[in-house]
Amino acid sequence: MTTTAAPASSLWRHQDFRRLWIGDTVSQFGTQLSQLALPVLAVTVLHAGPRDMGLLTAAETLAFLVVGLPAGAWVDRWRKKRVLVGGDVVRAVTFGSIPAAWALGHLTLIQLYVVALVAGVATVFFDVAYQSYLPSLVARNQVVDGNAKLQASQSVAQVAGPAAGGVLLRVVAAPALVAVDAVSYAVSAFFVGRIRHTEVPLAREDRRPLRTEVAEGLRFVVRHPLLVRITACTSISNFFSGVQQAVFVLYVLQVLGLGTQALGLVFALGAVGGLAGAVVTARVVRVVGEGRTIPVSILVGGVFGIATPLAALVGGEVAAVAVLTVGAIGWWSSTVVYNVTQVSFRQRLCPPALLGRMNASVRFLVWGSLPVGGLVGGILGGSLGILPTIWIVVAGQLAAALPVLLSPLIRMRDLPRELDATA
Repeated sequence: MTTTAAPASSLWRHQDFRRLWIGDTVSQFGTQLSQLALPVLAVTVLHAGPRDMGLLTAAETLAFLVVGLPAGAWVDRWRKKRVLVGGDVVRAVTFGSIPAAWALGHLTLIQLYVVALVAGVATVFFDVAYQSYLPSLVARNQVVDGNAKLQASQSVAQVAGPAAGGVLLRVVAAPALVAVDAVSYAVSAFFVGRIRHTEVPLAREDRRPLRTEVAEGLRFVVRHPLLVRITACTSISNFFSGVQQAVFVLYVLQVLGLGTQALGLVFALGAVGGLAGAVVTARVVRVVGEGRTIPVSILVGGVFGIATPLAALVGGEVAAVAVLTVGAIGWWSSTVVYNVTQVSFRQRLCPPALLGRMNASVRFLVWGSLPVGGLVGGILGGSLGILPTIWIVVAGQLAAALPVLLSPLIRMRDLPRELDATA
């Protein structure tokens, strides 16, 4: 079935694209809400300790390590609309079970682990599917515009999602925030389910071996001398982010003695810093240069990370919140500048036919380190203490910049534009 596409200048009038865009945008916001709601719920309601939080962090992100690599090839073989709707329905049901169990007095940490694990798998397939669905949904000359709109929604969700969650935490309890998350996935499933376009999956006889398709995407990433360094930097940074994620809520609520409202405020203001980073990225690239922006931004973010443990050394709750907020704003703004620059580079560099598998390979390599970091963070927090673990994170984030600092990127103003995996 062919798609009736609107003119390239009027993609917003394309009904199927609008439904995909709305569904994806709402789903991305839901994902960001859950990343804040679950750890707060675990600490404030279930009294989770460092090792418990490490297991929760690992469960939330384990899917990237286990199914992240072959997910792109699998999705290419299935009807992507069914993958999208199925992913949303699974997440709506699993997250909806949490406030229901809490209301009945039966909520446990085991349920949180299972929900986080199942929802993580659904998220991996949803994210891969929506990126791969677009080319069959719109006209060829609309694909770039459509990708830009979807990427913009994801970027805004990464910034505004934590901000919205932070604001909501100031007025509602964590179980209610999880309920909002469940509703967001149901809304997403409704809009995606209304897409009329019918795609025809690749015929079974035309499929190549799964191993061959996966290897092509992975080979593209590891053979490019700049892309492999960027991937290594991001993977190391995410590992230590996983370590911090396992203990951060405990650090704020127990070590600093702040409440959930203060935690929400830090997340909200930090997200504003991320939005500022998105706004100034183009200007930073023009001034610093595209190549140099990558190592400089990740290093600056690591420096701002020092503020997190320093908050324990200042006197008073107001001062602690102020120091945490400065660190969060600096970290998020620098991280967004880094991500926008390096993602734009790799998408521009990769041949269109490899884009889905390249993205899946990068996700596997850079997000797969998160569950490992979460487990390590739980162990370190329980054995060394939460504050020493935070200091280890600071050292690790600064070390994460080394693969790009000690590379040609630091001397490059402009990055390659040709579709060449080996240049």
